[in-house]
Amino acid sequence: MTIDAGDLLGSILASLDRIKYIEPEDIPGIDLYMDQVTSFMDRRLKSTSRYPGEDRTLTKTMINNYAKNDLIPPPVKKKYSKEHILLLLFIYYFKGILSIGDIQALLSPITSRYFQSGEDFDLESIYREVIRMEKAQFESMKEDVIRKYRESEETFQDAPEDGRDFLQKFAFICMLSYDVYVKKLMIEKMIDEMAKQNATAKKESKKEPKDSKKEPKDPKSEQNPSA
Repeated sequence: MTIDAGDLLGSILASLDRIKYIEPEDIPGIDLYMDQVTSFMDRRLKSTSRYPGEDRTLTKTMINNYAKNDLIPPPVKKKYSKEHILLLLFIYYFKGILSIGDIQALLSPITSRYFQSGEDFDLESIYREVIRMEKAQFESMKEDVIRKYRESEETFQDAPEDGRDFLQKFAFICMLSYDVYVKKLMIEKMIDEMAKQNATAKKESKKEPKDSKKEPKDPKSEQNPSA
């Protein structure tokens, strides 16, 4: 039995093709109550769930915890805006690999500057650019999965035949896991550096310029009194 029994690779690639991006235009243009938000997220992200019939993409408890931990601003009159949903989408993709603290550190500068900023370049602009970039690299990601899969097919050639298929799949999973592990370390390192820079910037902004503490000089006092 080989690793591609049952067309494993084809099944994996098909699951990747089922990943659908939520475009800003897909999000309702009106503010939503919490039940409407959870229903929208479940409906649009159901295809990416491991157990679509059982898993909840987003729950009321999750949303309350995100607001409590300052991952999203509080709702206005119990309603969530389009920008709230954009932040929830970022959190949805981050939460599988990052801690709540890391997500908060990553999103806090975004939220404080761009959430309902009233400027042309806003949170929606950031979201659009991110998904554009992700779509552009999607095919190369699939090619990398195929390459890892083919490499795993060549492993454990000397293993007993009755266990070779499992070991090859194990090797494939290990390669995918190591890739995630290394990238997670890189992400955490970047978040730590960004947090330090943000903290330093806040300290500097609180410092008053030295000149501002000096009393303005009276031009008359500098004149020669004997003149």
